[in-house]
Amino acid sequence: MTTHPKRLLILDADGTTIDAYSAIEATFLQHGMTLGDEDRFQKRHRLFKYLGGLREFPTNLKKQLGKQSRRELIGTLTEVYRSEARLYPGIANLIQRLIATPDLVVGIVTRNITNAPEDTLRMLFERHGIDVDQLGFLTHIPLKQEKTATFRALREHYGINPARSYICGDEHKDYFAAVQTGMHPFMVSYGFEDHQRLTSKFEVPDELISRTPDALCQRVLNGLAISAQG
Repeated sequence: MTTHPKRLLILDADGTTIDAYSAIEATFLQHGMTLGDEDRFQKRHRLFKYLGGLREFPTNLKKQLGKQSRRELIGTLTEVYRSEARLYPGIANLIQRLIATPDLVVGIVTRNITNAPEDTLRMLFERHGIDVDQLGFLTHIPLKQEKTATFRALREHYGINPARSYICGDEHKDYFAAVQTGMHPFMVSYGFEDHQRLTSKFEVPDELISRTPDALCQRVLNGLAISAQG
């Protein structure tokens, strides 16, 4: 039942608000591996994103074999996220504006694979002047779990009309999860999937896609009728 008069905005973390590629690249370099350039990274199937392309695959696979190697890699990634990783330009200000909007519930969902991911993101956002406790939620979704159920559960928890609910994401799965739950998707093509992959392979409408963080910020503020001055 939808009774709450507020609106809902779900922000994806990695690739939408957080520059995940740079953080992963820095981690790989510390372990003598190469991620490959960002354009090729965006075009890879998810299974191969962290193994590199044809050029990087043999070396990276060899170095990632074994539980100890993976633990060390995730440990380094955790430290990079907590101390170095950055939000995309303009995103911190956008989130602060959204938090300050009285009729809006805004929160973050993540599939981040660092150790204690919610604590990791708390540290990252605090470095950018954002108090996570002021968000409506910070929810970690296990990699094996689809986002659809989480999107629906969050919307139903707050009792918000699907027509007043929105998501911001960078992957085709974000788009389909939004559609399946009746929510409006704000999509971006600067994250884990590029514009051509989103539109050509998964038929995400071009009209829904922002190609830069600044374009996303403008689209969200305009779409939610929040003044551009703040």
